[in-house]
Amino acid sequence: MNQTLSDTLSILTERRSVRHYDETFTLSQKEVQELVELTTAAPSAWNLQHWHFVAFHSEEAKQRLAPIAYNQPAISSSSVVIAVLGDLQANRNYNPVYGPAVEAGGMTEDLFDSIKGQVEGAYARDAAMSNASLAAMQLMLVAEAKGLSTLAMGGFNHQLFTETFITDERYVPVMLIAVGKAIEDAKKRPALRLPVDQVTTIL
Repeated sequence: MNQTLSDTLSILTERRSVRHYDETFTLSQKEVQELVELTTAAPSAWNLQHWHFVAFHSEEAKQRLAPIAYNQPAISSSSVVIAVLGDLQANRNYNPVYGPAVEAGGMTEDLFDSIKGQVEGAYARDAAMSNASLAAMQLMLVAEAKGLSTLAMGGFNHQLFTETFITDERYVPVMLIAVGKAIEDAKKRPALRLPVDQVTTIL
């Protein structure tokens, strides 16, 4: 097994959820932006990139978020909490994504129109939730590769979050991801996964 594969498999199998972080450790705004940039390399249906991110980076922002997330310790102790939002109107991204390919001759008008019809016929909420979830997992793996730890949180008041932080109705909250430097060695915890044959059907 080559080193690159070994490192990749370690990231996938050794990642653990961390609830308590070193409060003295900080990420710069540039480092947060880089995390998000690498996250946007996640796959998405029709490449419409059904996501938006809100980074709670300052102490003031995290304090505003804390009661909405039931004051979970990770909110205040992590370096940043990134809210992953689903885009209910990602079909608006169609022209910016595919238009340049048509103009450059890399896509025919017929194919452009065909894909546009598929996009318009898709159920927006399902696509937003599933594709934003792919981005959330990508974010956690990117952080792990950088020596950081994460916690995915679905336990927050979604309605209050929307009313407080979302100004455009096209976005819906999917999950919160805390990112920081762990103060616990979470990798010592066993994975506690069900046997593969219990979760797999091979036809």
